[in-house]
Amino acid sequence: MPRGTLEVVLISAKGLEGNDFLCAGSNPQWNETFLFTVSDSASELNLKIMEKDNFTNDDNIGEVVIHLDAVLEEGSLPETTYNIVKDQKFCGEIKVALTFTAERNIERSYNADDEIIGGWQQSARDY
Repeated sequence: MPRGTLEVVLISAKGLEGNDFLCAGSNPQWNETFLFTVSDSASELNLKIMEKDNFTNDDNIGEVVIHLDAVLEEGSLPETTYNIVKDQKFCGEIKVALTFTAERNIERSYNADDEIIGGWQQSARDY
């Protein structure tokens, strides 16, 4: 897997049932961007959708698992709707856009002439 930066844009959700926290109701609009560093072992993005409660513990509305193979290969995925699931039950939808920027690997090629100046070859000639 490549290494780099994953930009996740949480756009909106709809059909979020059983929550009482959202001023926007069950169809919130976020348009929030988050950046994550992707390591060699990353293969999926796990999103946990939580309800913010002021006086009690936040409630888990559900989760989304997004496999990263396509975005790592293509570089970006347009706005896509994913199902939010909790206990194998559909709990709504979330719209997300993804962009992956690969880490640049600067490789230096070996050149024997580099060693002639100040390297072991120069030292060897002095003896």
